[in-house]
Amino acid sequence: MAIAQRENLPATSLFRRPSATTGVWSWITTVDHKRIGILYGVTSFVFFILGGIEALLLRLQLAAPDGKVLDADLYNQLFTMHGTTMIFLVVMPMSAAFFNFFIPLMIGARDVAFPRLNAFSYWVFLLGGIFLYSSFFLGGFPDGGWFGYAPLSTESYGALPNAASRMDFWALGLQILGIASLVASVNFVTTIINMRAPGMSFMRMPVFVWMTLVVNFLLLFAMPVIAVALFQVMFDRFFGTGFFDVAMGGDPVLWQHMFWLFGHPEVYILILPAMGIVSEILPTFSRKPLFGYPFVVFSGIAIGFMGWGVWAHHMFAVGLGPVANSAFALSTMFIAVPTGVKIFNWLGTLWGGRIRFKTPMLFSLGFVAMFVIGGLSGVTHALVPHDAQQTDTYYIVAHFHYVLFGGAIFGLFAGMYYWWPKVFGRLLGERLGKLHFWLMLIGFNLTFGPMHILGLQGMARRYYRYRAEDGFTAWNFIATVGSFIIALSILVFLVNVALAHRKPKTASADPWDGRTLEWTIPSPPPEYNFAEIPTVHAVDDFWHRKYAEDKSGRAQPVPAGGSEEAESGHDGHGIHMPSPSYFPLVAALGLPLIGYGLIYQWAIAAVGAMMTLVGLYGWALEPSTEPEPAQHESTSSRVAD
Repeated sequence: MAIAQRENLPATSLFRRPSATTGVWSWITTVDHKRIGILYGVTSFVFFILGGIEALLLRLQLAAPDGKVLDADLYNQLFTMHGTTMIFLVVMPMSAAFFNFFIPLMIGARDVAFPRLNAFSYWVFLLGGIFLYSSFFLGGFPDGGWFGYAPLSTESYGALPNAASRMDFWALGLQILGIASLVASVNFVTTIINMRAPGMSFMRMPVFVWMTLVVNFLLLFAMPVIAVALFQVMFDRFFGTGFFDVAMGGDPVLWQHMFWLFGHPEVYILILPAMGIVSEILPTFSRKPLFGYPFVVFSGIAIGFMGWGVWAHHMFAVGLGPVANSAFALSTMFIAVPTGVKIFNWLGTLWGGRIRFKTPMLFSLGFVAMFVIGGLSGVTHALVPHDAQQTDTYYIVAHFHYVLFGGAIFGLFAGMYYWWPKVFGRLLGERLGKLHFWLMLIGFNLTFGPMHILGLQGMARRYYRYRAEDGFTAWNFIATVGSFIIALSILVFLVNVALAHRKPKTASADPWDGRTLEWTIPSPPPEYNFAEIPTVHAVDDFWHRKYAEDKSGRAQPVPAGGSEEAESGHDGHGIHMPSPSYFPLVAALGLPLIGYGLIYQWAIAAVGAMMTLVGLYGWALEPSTEPEPAQHESTSSRVAD
């Protein structure tokens, strides 16, 4: 390959530019969006395993009355970390893995707008997760709940040896993770708006790209809200201010407003990427265009806007008054409309299609079915008297798991099976994939279906133990059995991955007969993505290159079409890609040190701040793309950072 000859490069910054193209250092210093996507995916899956183990321990504790697997303190720690992990360390970064790898490919670009910022966001995410989990070895996990309601988040219930609290780690860890999300959102918004291939107007973008754009705008506006709220918590904790302390004139309800003003858009930050993935898979495996493409796009945008107007339906029991409760009840009902439009269009896509029930399609259908159940139970929360009965019961736990597990996780697994051959050049096994799907579907419904009943029977969420005479035993036992079936399904997936990666990279460029630009290039893609930037003429441009419609509207192959021929004869010669860098990692390393310093010793915080400043200073001095020999003067693409 003639691209990016990095050996013997001149030193132009604080450190000599990294030159490794293979091995560990090549991954540590990479700014390639595809490698960063893989790093995001692997890391978030490790956290998924950790969050799953926490869930299994919680379910073991509740499998029978008077459970003795966990004591109350450890139960509090595990349910706090389970919720925090699954939201901030699994679903969000797993979606970011798809954004990183596929957005440039789907818009016909060679990279993201800011490659080093992309690497920085990954390292901040990883180090923020390590910071949170390091609390276990320093006195215990955070224990005030993943929602951090004051005073649970502002008082030291779980004191560490130096009178600090486990919730210090929670507040600071979320601040660090928020930095990763915020800088990533700037990168993706800029990339999508500015780096689309010629001819790719907004209404020719794939739906997944549209949903990514909406999600990253949501992140841009939502993350500052939770950041301000977390700063207030930190000031209450470290400096004795009283933002949430009634005795000092503060108000704990203020935290709830700010948390849910972030938290409800966050629900759509978690689910919209899965909606985008499913909107790509259903047309491919139905061999039909997405039914009502503009309606799917605009309903996604509408969900993004309306997601800001429903936060107080999490607070109907707080006592906001009848006017506020009525207004938010109405807005909660209205947001069901664009969501229903999407479901209608997905079903319209399936209608009359020549459906292939491959594993990505099964997970997509599972997503639609489970999300409909979760959505319907969500509509019941719009009814204030109904919600007043459900609040803080297992009915709520059932609802949001149907949305965020049955929706987001099923959608993300659909995306994994769909794009795995593009990422790694290998197809995952179909038999094991289908076994994974059915085990997960059965286990999921056995786990969370009974929780609706437990909630209606009055079982409170977050209680770590119940009595035999409460009548909750049978449903809890079934839920625990279901959780272990889910765990078995994940084991099947890991076996599938291991077996697939023992095989050679034989996946074709277009194994599913895809519709979008990523299927026009080899699997796995070359570092430069496209040897020549494509020109786009329609929605699903690649499909139209391969097929034309006959008189009855049926797709007929175009003889000259075909993905692999489209890229033959090119080797990417002369393309100058962004160079690797140490500085994103150096700048990120300082942030957890600042966190430890705020908890233990201010001197450590000073060292961390200095490290971050050095990293940013070196980053500023370093050109994004190292000058290369004269043969690159004719470079056809240069990405600024």
